[in-house]
Amino acid sequence: MRTGVIAKKMGMMRLFNEDGRHVPVTVLALEGCQVVGARNEERDGYFAVRLGAGARKAKNVNKPQRGEFAKAQVEPKARVAEFRVDNADGLLPVGATVSADHFIDGQLVDITGHTQGKGFAGAMKRWGFGGMRASHGVSITHRAHGSTGQRQDPGKVFKNKKMAGHMGDRQRTQQNLEIVRTDVARGLIFVKGSVPGAKNGWLLVRDAVKVPTPEAAPFPGALKNDNEAPVVEDVIINTEVEVADTHAVEAEAPAADAAPAVEAVAVEASAADAGEETKEG
Repeated sequence: MRTGVIAKKMGMMRLFNEDGRHVPVTVLALEGCQVVGARNEERDGYFAVRLGAGARKAKNVNKPQRGEFAKAQVEPKARVAEFRVDNADGLLPVGATVSADHFIDGQLVDITGHTQGKGFAGAMKRWGFGGMRASHGVSITHRAHGSTGQRQDPGKVFKNKKMAGHMGDRQRTQQNLEIVRTDVARGLIFVKGSVPGAKNGWLLVRDAVKVPTPEAAPFPGALKNDNEAPVVEDVIINTEVEVADTHAVEAEAPAADAAPAVEAVAVEASAADAGEETKEG
């Protein structure tokens, strides 16, 4: 089991395939998705990766979270979540940043988020009730939900009775959504399917639990530090070699040029001496 990521829902667009057909997708952005901590079996009884995403002002963060962020040496995050893993092999180094190629094209994922809030709604809109008769025999109660309780026994309304109330804003998980494409440079993930939540909402993206994870998916995860470090080291090594060679050439060049100059001075001095002897003779 791999860790998931925390992404922000940006909106919808469409992508075109090679055959010209377009695919409607939802754009998810990884905004500073970093590892802020870890859970191990010896101390906590389970293995998990704690991720943080987004940015938040330090004054709006409570003291326990400030200490956690300071220990991990990361900026305060707007959203923090845990992702369970099977063992220590699935843990990521603290402070590392997860990149968009954590998921591969065509992979199925499960996305968890909070649905759009609809405010206060009646029973018909909230639960799909059919309502009462709209013709004869009903007076001003066409959209009423009807009776809610029983007689003197039990004499109460049971919990979870379907009545009018706050609609939406519930945590829901949509399963088996397809990853159409990823943009590593901009940190974007394009998903096909119904993604829960409104724009600018935080989502938890995990590998699908009902299908096996593709073998090509990076384990334990794709990190930005791993992708960028080798390139920087190669550039530094090549630069040092070039600078060393340049200094060596410059050090040898004056010595090579000095020899002809000395020989030219010696020739001129010999010619002058010969001219003076000719005049004396």
